[in-house]
Amino acid sequence: MPFKPIRSTLGYCLIAVFLTSFLPLDASSQPDNTPIVIAHRGASGYLPEHTLAAKTLAYAMRADYIEQDLVLSKDNHLIVMHDIYLDNVTDVAEKFPGRARADGHFYTIDFTLAELKRLQVSGPFVSAVSRNFPQYAGRFPLWKSHFELVTFEQELELIQGLNVSLQYDTGIYPEIKKPYFHRAEGRDISRAVLETLKRYGYTSRKQKVFLQSFDAEELQHIHNTLMPELEMDLPLIQLIAETEWEEKRVQRDGTWVNYDYDWMRTPEGLKTIAGYADGIGPWLPMLVVEADGDEPYVPNGLASTAHKHGLKVHPYTFRADPQQLPDNLESFDDLLSLYLNDVGVDGVFTDHPDKVRRFVDGLDAPAATP
Repeated sequence: MPFKPIRSTLGYCLIAVFLTSFLPLDASSQPDNTPIVIAHRGASGYLPEHTLAAKTLAYAMRADYIEQDLVLSKDNHLIVMHDIYLDNVTDVAEKFPGRARADGHFYTIDFTLAELKRLQVSGPFVSAVSRNFPQYAGRFPLWKSHFELVTFEQELELIQGLNVSLQYDTGIYPEIKKPYFHRAEGRDISRAVLETLKRYGYTSRKQKVFLQSFDAEELQHIHNTLMPELEMDLPLIQLIAETEWEEKRVQRDGTWVNYDYDWMRTPEGLKTIAGYADGIGPWLPMLVVEADGDEPYVPNGLASTAHKHGLKVHPYTFRADPQQLPDNLESFDDLLSLYLNDVGVDGVFTDHPDKVRRFVDGLDAPAATP
């Protein structure tokens, strides 16, 4: 069977609950080959994504890295948001009716930071017309408690502050969202991201940071031009999408069409990526042969070929929700075992960092004495 498609007030008190379950780790003593746990939009399986509460909980759950998706506001603030529009995680349609563009979307770049701070954030719901139908059943209830959008600076200060007070050395994993869109709006989001990272001390590979994007040409621009100009050297990750997802649009003969991502999954494409990036971030089904019936999944060679070119492999997104598991895998641990043991990935993006943390720690645990 194929994989299924993958499409605050309580924040800080949650630390006390989870710190009792996770002992501090010395990052410098962690083996280089230990897979890393990347909190996808924070602990988004438990709290609304990209809120400070979700990031605090992810920190307490001992993620190695915490992800930040970044878009620009009207007044050039970097906002931690998964999409360039606000439709399915905020009450923007209620607070600002009439502010949608012709395509029906409410774009973050059309609102000032002050306006964005007026919005209430909830877990993802299906659409603006069905605001009470969650995208993922069984998660934090929609529209309960109070959560808001935050800036990149706010989140960096939270993580750096916790690194001071708890000494965990948790890293960051920002993503530059749709640079082509921001460029069409007259904005250079990549420069804004790099300048902010430099201001907060993320300038080299000595810091725990990865910078990712789906845009290959933008990553090459960052590698070849922006980082040398700003005297920075950060590891870059090439995210890989399915072409039909519209992660990037390009103009051909005066018409906007989807960027073709297929080249990235070829040996020649991986060799090209290795010239400007340090790793790839593929959608997890891209790394295995599609299984029929109850046949087991097996690696398809993409990860091993990437490794031959010196590339890290950090697939997305590992979700423990029962409805998100492939039909012929019985548990989330089975899914993790497939990718961490059989495919041999170097880390995973997950909505449930506590579950992956326990699994990864178990890989390094000494064998029980009979």
